[in-house]
Amino acid sequence: MQVTDQPVLRDIVLVGGGHSHVGVLRNFGMSPVPGVRLTVICRDTHTPYSGMLPGYIAGHYSYDDVHIDLSVLAQFAGARLIRDEALGLDRAAGKVLCRNRPPLPYDIVSINIGSTPQMDAVAGASAHAVPVKPIAGFNARWQQLLARVREHTGVTRIAVVGGGAGGIELALAMQYRLRNELRAAGRSLDDLGFDLLTSSPVILPTHNAAVRRSFERVLAERGIAVHCNSEVVEVSAAQLRTANGATVAADEIVWVTRAGGAPWLGTTGLALDGDGFIQVSDTLQTVTDPKVFAAGDIASMINHPLEKAGVFAVRQGAPLAQNLRRAVAGRALASYRPQQRWLALISTGDRYAVASRGALGFEGSWVWRWKDWIDRRFMRKFSQFPVMATPPAPASRAAVALNQEEAAQAISAIAMRCGGCGAKVGATVLARALGALQPIARDDVLIGLHAPDDAAVVRVPPGKAMVHTVDFFRAFIDDPYLFGKVAANHALGDIFAMGAEAQSATAIVTVPPGLEAKVEDLLFQMMSGAIEVLNEARCALVGGHTGEGKELALGFAVNGLVDEDLGSVLRKGGMQAGDVLILTKPIGTGTLFAAHARGAARGRWIDAALAAMCQSNRLGAQCLREHGASACTDLTGFGLLGHLVEMTRPSGVDAELNLAALPVLDGAEETSAAGILSSLQPANVRLRRALRNQGEAVNHPRYPLLFDPQTAGGLLASVPSGHAVACLNALRALGYQQAAAIGRVLPQGEAIEPIILTQLN
Repeated sequence: MQVTDQPVLRDIVLVGGGHSHVGVLRNFGMSPVPGVRLTVICRDTHTPYSGMLPGYIAGHYSYDDVHIDLSVLAQFAGARLIRDEALGLDRAAGKVLCRNRPPLPYDIVSINIGSTPQMDAVAGASAHAVPVKPIAGFNARWQQLLARVREHTGVTRIAVVGGGAGGIELALAMQYRLRNELRAAGRSLDDLGFDLLTSSPVILPTHNAAVRRSFERVLAERGIAVHCNSEVVEVSAAQLRTANGATVAADEIVWVTRAGGAPWLGTTGLALDGDGFIQVSDTLQTVTDPKVFAAGDIASMINHPLEKAGVFAVRQGAPLAQNLRRAVAGRALASYRPQQRWLALISTGDRYAVASRGALGFEGSWVWRWKDWIDRRFMRKFSQFPVMATPPAPASRAAVALNQEEAAQAISAIAMRCGGCGAKVGATVLARALGALQPIARDDVLIGLHAPDDAAVVRVPPGKAMVHTVDFFRAFIDDPYLFGKVAANHALGDIFAMGAEAQSATAIVTVPPGLEAKVEDLLFQMMSGAIEVLNEARCALVGGHTGEGKELALGFAVNGLVDEDLGSVLRKGGMQAGDVLILTKPIGTGTLFAAHARGAARGRWIDAALAAMCQSNRLGAQCLREHGASACTDLTGFGLLGHLVEMTRPSGVDAELNLAALPVLDGAEETSAAGILSSLQPANVRLRRALRNQGEAVNHPRYPLLFDPQTAGGLLASVPSGHAVACLNALRALGYQQAAAIGRVLPQGEAIEPIILTQLN
């Protein structure tokens, strides 16, 4: 997470992580614009480079070789990465509508989402064919297809619909990979058959005759049957029927044609072409709205009709970045004129390629090596970044275009801020930001946000006692909505760990100063995420305090209810010898987010960590109580070892931990092995004196994670051994998929160190 003293004055939102937008992100990372915040909205953290996709399918590249990690790239660019799917634009309000979160406001928005398969026009295609586009989702579909082919006995026939470069490359790459799979399994190559269908009279209709002849030869040599003039009009589970009445048998069907714009674009009011692509001028602005840009496959240049080729999306990155800079500064835009001819390097699956440019064509294994060199060089631009100097703070309004009222607010935002109550966020901003939120209502909340006063008033029901806890920390991710969810989950953890029901919460918020509209949206986004978590827990938000500070931070004081006889309370000190130690969530958040701050964590690792942090402990705590847990706590800053020591000492017992059994978040072993650790780790490491039998255990890859501080971590509980298996099965059924038995409780020995380490497999 990047922290800056510069107030946000303008928002540029990039919808989609396509080739043009990754170029924009790198461009802004190399030269940031003071006062301008970039936000990229993308469902997938890892965006594929289409030029290397056939090589990946063929098995020449790994997943990471051909995917750009948007998390790392956004970190370099100083951009917020929002992991969600855009579903529309509210152009009047200047907001992007998202599937799973509140709308995101923009001053300028750019769309680069690629194309969407248009399969509904062909009967049965949606049900029985595997679409290549959107490319970002093809890997999962390819892995499923690969598994089906491996398991299929006898001959498997695969039909590829589409006779352009994409369809031919894919057919050849799939055949190459699958033949290798058959060889490895000791099966005959005759168990695999391929058909290529195209509605055109020739393959590769946009390329020259020499290139077509080269691929006609390759396809014939590889035994791939080509069906020209064969428009597919119907698809079933076992065959395709063409417009000329022919049928082609197929066990698997891959669709590489008939792509168009996403359906939601039709609701935006933007001018679209006949295939649903956004019409843009030479500036890459939409012809409808100067605040909306588009690039790549989704854009249709009205003055320059272009083939849907990745080369154009890549080339549009630089002019798009330039015009986004100009637009946000209120300057005249520059025209982009695409090249009339371009070099296409089309692979044949087996480390051989054909080059095509206008009337030219040449081929060979050296062409594939050349293509490989070009592609790898391109990918390095998005994973290896120079060390950039900190941009200067804006001295004036020159960085972006502001109207007079906004300029006054900007000067106020940059000026020295008051302390004390003068640092509170304005009442109007608060009222607007919180007015749209709907905290859950409870009968025992007598005075709360529904009737605000100087303080909230809640009733303690007869026979109940109050449980109080508080947590507060600064943001460690750039997405305020997700941060709100994690912060609320973290604060509720202590309540659930003690077996209590959450009743009410008051929020403590710090927000960086800025334009009122930006502060308002930041509050709204963050508290929307928090309210979702609190409402799900039936915990009423009853008030809070919001002030200005350098960094975004959020915490909650939470009240809970338990039976006043305390019979239902789960304490840290109730462990019994013979109990099994159960951990409900994997560990590793500390090292992963330390790596994330350095741009050294893969995006999918952070995605998985955030998913775990957003998972509530409420159901897990109920399950542990139902299975007779004798003691429980939630894992937070002291790490697994620190919290276990807090349990063993008051319980008067020892414990044995099995390092091999610890559930660990993906990537945590790698980042800790690289020496990337949380700033709190050294303080936690002092507790290693509590460990016995360390010996070779200190070399175990999970040893450092004993000291790793957790945020919104899981529950650590001791459960009677006879209930442990049933408890674990129940936890996994509730969604705690990595819940594990990590050790056992022992009678207290004579040694001072209460924790014994083992490395059982």
